[in-house]
Amino acid sequence: MKKVLLLLIMIGLSYTFIQSKNILNISAGVAIFLFGMFSLEEGFRSFAGGLLEKVLKKFTDKRYKSVLFGAITTSIMQSSSLISIISISFISAGLIGLAQGIGIIFGANIGTTTGAWLIAGLGLKVDIATYAMPMLVFGTILMFQSDKKAKGVGYILAGLGFLFLGIAYMKDGFDAFKETIDLTQFSIDGIKGLLVFTLIGIVATVIMQSSHATLVLIITALGAGQITYENALALAIGSNVGTTITAVLGSLTAGLEGKKLAAAHVIFNVLTGLVAITFIYPFIRIVDISAAFLGVGAEDYTMKLALFHTYFNVLGVSLLYPFTDQLVRFLDKILLAKKAKGENERDDVYFITDSALDFPATAHSVLIKETKHLYSNTFDIITKGMSIAPEDITSGMEIDDIIKLRNQPLPVNMDEYYENRIKDIYGKIINFAIMAQGKFGEETIRDIVPLKMANISIAEAFKAAKHMQKNMLFYLSSNNEHIKKEYNHIRKNLIKQLRNMQLIFNTTEEDVAVLLLSKIKLDAKKYDIAASKSLDDLIRSNKINYTMATSLMNDTTYAYTIASELAEVANILFIHHEKEGKEEREALLLNDLEVQDLTNHN
Repeated sequence: MKKVLLLLIMIGLSYTFIQSKNILNISAGVAIFLFGMFSLEEGFRSFAGGLLEKVLKKFTDKRYKSVLFGAITTSIMQSSSLISIISISFISAGLIGLAQGIGIIFGANIGTTTGAWLIAGLGLKVDIATYAMPMLVFGTILMFQSDKKAKGVGYILAGLGFLFLGIAYMKDGFDAFKETIDLTQFSIDGIKGLLVFTLIGIVATVIMQSSHATLVLIITALGAGQITYENALALAIGSNVGTTITAVLGSLTAGLEGKKLAAAHVIFNVLTGLVAITFIYPFIRIVDISAAFLGVGAEDYTMKLALFHTYFNVLGVSLLYPFTDQLVRFLDKILLAKKAKGENERDDVYFITDSALDFPATAHSVLIKETKHLYSNTFDIITKGMSIAPEDITSGMEIDDIIKLRNQPLPVNMDEYYENRIKDIYGKIINFAIMAQGKFGEETIRDIVPLKMANISIAEAFKAAKHMQKNMLFYLSSNNEHIKKEYNHIRKNLIKQLRNMQLIFNTTEEDVAVLLLSKIKLDAKKYDIAASKSLDDLIRSNKINYTMATSLMNDTTYAYTIASELAEVANILFIHHEKEGKEEREALLLNDLEVQDLTNHN
């Protein structure tokens, strides 16, 4: 159906272009402008992997800074769409909070008004196509360079060139219309006209997915006298509301927090639009007074439109900014997180989304969070596989008391748990990591490969726990106190390891985490040696038979695998929990040779 509709649209446009060269010029201008927007966004995206992400994280710790960040970056990039997508990606990955994201959206709405000033003040008063040509030439040359930054600059220059060229085409098209048709005959006065043209502005922006493109169309048409001033104001209001479509579409592949931000964007722009419609005539009077004060001519309606566009966006921010916390609480209430799943229900990834692949920082962040999610599920099943309740590990109970309390085997279906709680999450994490490796540069790959290996280590720990469970269940019920004691010894050591793992994940003190990680590594290596010696003594004294000895030998190896693999997981997550400073954190930890030396000396 979509293909048929697209074909009909193309045929209809082709016929229209044959009938009117002016419409062709205007349409070509819109198309060139939109391509310029795309090129401009692509250029700025090439810088998003470094500087922009650092600035975003640093300058959004306070809400007013978030507003300034949104306003300044949108003014520079001339793309509120890109800022919205970046904000949704970062908030979905947990790099910024919802309140900070809303502040950025507020600022982006103010920043987008600079586009109207540039078009009205420069685009219609200067032969802008003259500046477009050299930009396109230099931009194209740089676009073919291998250096990523040079290529990014090339896209930005080409984007600006196409923007200017698109404006020139639209301007020429509307100027030519004067000789053949007067579009003002379709104007509608009063409230009816206000509502109708607001709706047209919304629809036009939804179709083009760019409020900048709609504003250019409005301003060039107004400058050519093809629409009335009042109808142009209504179209500008509509474009402001319609621009939320980009955030809505971007949130479809985002996490819950990203959807909340998109909802906040819609709420803010719709309320701002309603305020502008309600007080349109007082706004017009204020614009007239301030325009005279600023030296804007009484008949310079394009500049007045830019002034109006700025006023109602600034007013919208001023009205809603004090209620940001209330808006956050409202969104938290109506958009709820998925309920915790029961043990027999299938679990899925919480953080991995398509939008997380937009930027290296978001990809890195969600991999960290999803790895911890997978570890949490694996932690539960490993403890149950040892006939220990997960809450025992996190309690303050003495380990010997836990062993006494859980002195009977507690059967659990490891295969069913794997299917429901591990398999899908593990597969999606590995797939996401591979996609991220293919999309980003060498530096990002160096960050992602260890995280992928951490998930493989989690899977290996689960496999070892599954293999160990069968004998664990059997020998915990054995009448042979020696073999039972050995299996309880395995349980004690693994409880100690799992407790230290939990402490590492919960602490915010790096020095504490370093000490715990060193202890985990040493305990895993020492336990392997001590277990082998204990096993030799049991066999020599005939306290266990050869079947028990074989089982204990295998399960001791499995227990060591669990301990060492989980130690590696903790090690990787500690080093990579933030991209900044990972080399310093890595230097603080014991390496394998140091662990071996310390083990041999004790």
